Amino acid sequence: MIVDLPDTTTSKISKKIMALREAGGVIALGRVLTLVVVTKSGLEEEAIEAANEASREHPCRIIVLADAGASAPTRLDAQIRVGGDAGASEVILLRGYGELAEESESLVAALLLPDAPIVAWWPHGAPRNACETSIGKIAHRRITDAANEADPLASLDNLRSTYKAGDTDLAWTRLTNWRIQLAAVLDQVDSSPVTAVAVEGASDSPSTMLLAAWLTLALDAPVTIVADPAGTGIRRVRLTRTGGDIQLYRPGLTVAELTQPGQPAQRISLPRRSLKDCLAEELRRLDPDEVFGEVITMGLPRTNLRSVRPSER
Repeated sequence: MIVDLPDTTTSKISKKIMALREAGGVIALGRVLTLVVVTKSGLEEEAIEAANEASREHPCRIIVLADAGASAPTRLDAQIRVGGDAGASEVILLRGYGELAEESESLVAALLLPDAPIVAWWPHGAPRNACETSIGKIAHRRITDAANEADPLASLDNLRSTYKAGDTDLAWTRLTNWRIQLAAVLDQVDSSPVTAVAVEGASDSPSTMLLAAWLTLALDAPVTIVADPAGTGIRRVRLTRTGGDIQLYRPGLTVAELTQPGQPAQRISLPRRSLKDCLAEELRRLDPDEVFGEVITMGLPRTNLRSVRPSER
């Protein structure tokens, strides 16, 4: 069910939600959190779709603040989506015009679930300092996505300089399966030290930089980033060891090949993660991601000092 409320107020929206619940019971209770999505009008549907899918694992109220244009006359249009149009959540889409175009805690205050954690997500247009924005100040977790910024690597560096506990970025979440595979391999091989690391990935990929930063901290070895063409994602990690090299190589989008000393090559499922999967993972934890905090604040500065060379492929 979709209910449109043009030229409205948050008070009217809240009353309409209560009326829908009383009239038909179409909005289930038991939400575990409020997800506030801050975006631009016209870019909201992809985020809503991902949030709806993630809500099947984490039932929540989704409030979308869509900047519809600061130059227009001040007005608030709303849309309530429930039932099949909202997954396991309820979606409140707010399109703000004029003075209401800018994100504001006052716009969402009356719509927040009582006594429930708040997660803020900027799928596009990450703020200069997420923690200091009106929405960021009330959020327990703050999610950005450097991959969607005009300059992804500059966005990472900005996050490094403004980082506060509770901040995270989906460029980091996309690395989960790579980190799991590499950690598992290192747990199984002999104790020969890693003397050098090469990470091969797209030149515009913040995930490539974060993977290199994580390995820099985890292995305390020199890391070289091998730059592939833009848009290709992460392709390869090679760990140079005195006991024999380890290589995890993904030539395509779904399957990687693991080679290590004394064992036949193994094919491993390592697909690129969907937006829904990444968002669902971030909603599983409401405490600060301490590993990400260390990687972004300590590993990234060290990684930026390493050499970056173009791929020969």
